[in-house]
Amino acid sequence: MLEGSILQQLQIAHRNTTRPIRFGVYYKNTLVALCHALEDHILTEDGKPLVITAFQQGKWYLQEAERYASIAQCSREIVIMAAPDAGFAEHPTSQLSNVDLVALNSADPVAQEWHLIILSPEYTAMVLCQELSEADYGVDGRPDSDVERKFYGLWTFEPELVQETAQLAIAHIKKYNPELAQKLKAHQNPIQSTFTTPEHLSAVVSRVVDYLQTGQDNLSIPTALRQQALDRNLVSNEIQAFLRMAQLMDMADVKNPMAASEVVALSETMGQLLELPAWQIKRLRLAGFLHRIDPLQNAESLLTPGTSTSYQEQAPHCPLTCPLVPGAQVLRTMPRLRAIAQIITHQSEWWNGTGEPANLAGDEIPLESRILALVADFQWRVNNIKSSEKTPTEIFGQALDECRQQQSTRFDPKLVDALALLVMGLQQGLDLPLISPKVSTGLWLLDSQWDSHSKTSTTQRK
Repeated sequence: MLEGSILQQLQIAHRNTTRPIRFGVYYKNTLVALCHALEDHILTEDGKPLVITAFQQGKWYLQEAERYASIAQCSREIVIMAAPDAGFAEHPTSQLSNVDLVALNSADPVAQEWHLIILSPEYTAMVLCQELSEADYGVDGRPDSDVERKFYGLWTFEPELVQETAQLAIAHIKKYNPELAQKLKAHQNPIQSTFTTPEHLSAVVSRVVDYLQTGQDNLSIPTALRQQALDRNLVSNEIQAFLRMAQLMDMADVKNPMAASEVVALSETMGQLLELPAWQIKRLRLAGFLHRIDPLQNAESLLTPGTSTSYQEQAPHCPLTCPLVPGAQVLRTMPRLRAIAQIITHQSEWWNGTGEPANLAGDEIPLESRILALVADFQWRVNNIKSSEKTPTEIFGQALDECRQQQSTRFDPKLVDALALLVMGLQQGLDLPLISPKVSTGLWLLDSQWDSHSKTSTTQRK
């Protein structure tokens, strides 16, 4: 990590905190897709964001200059930091009133970084990274293929982290242009004060996943092994996009911010009690992390008027079509997550067939959906009761009794019996380890065997 870089400053600021930064390694083609997705989303929303970006070399800016002319029309201010090595100051985009250029000293570590920071009243996003050093690449050295270059850093939608990084970037800009830094602070302050949980985050995520998939399809790499490595990096980041969206939704729920992690722990333990195979437990884990992505029970309407309200579902015992669930539909943009979308969609079905969206009954409801519905409800009840004066034993017992009242109506009676065994363990001191999604390495949630079961269970910038 370069001494004095923005990436290092962020890492140091979080080194001894309860929320240390998790960094990952990304191929260049992944970062190109990510940045293009985030940049192009600016063209579709009305938030007029503040955009701060850093290019390793000025020549890379020239390849993006025309796109940035369009982006500038939808932004309140754009700042571009880069080493002055390609005469980009003469390009027409650089002359726009809301585009400012910062010519970095060649010895400045930020001149070796690749940043995109977006602050909008509707959402925040950033990519923050720097290329691996010669030593980091190892004995093989730097790759011959440009798309195989690797970068170390992170990308995120998390508002506080993006705001913090923007402040670091503005402080760095102040060394070169104090007046510009003051103007950027004036732009940042009202955005910071009006920012709320992003309503359009699913649209951003959909675009990111779409661009990552397009980047995957357009790759032309000489060997199958190298192609596989690039593919896995792209797929990992597609999963990270959804995990980040789910994390923000949990963070926004101040009354139940640990819902996803606790539901995952309960789901996995239930899967073990039921002796489910490893691939199915892994699928439960991912569905648990994502189960609160705009679930049906919290959606006021299924889709905007005039939009198709059904999707084709290829699965045993399921009807040919059923209504769309907005959050789950976002997951269907990624083939590997279609099984997860099915699980989340049908978590609101009832055992007696009176639930939604497809009125499935009994074993027609996917097993993972039945498990997820029960443990999510149990977790919610425990969370609501725990602020009382009751002991943990009483809290778990009361939550279980409330779930039992819906046995054979809403919940699978066999699963309620399994939950009773789990509760007995909790009352006797069983400790369920909470797992946070490793968003820097999201591929651990998928593997080739998992993917094959999913299929059978559901029918240049730098």
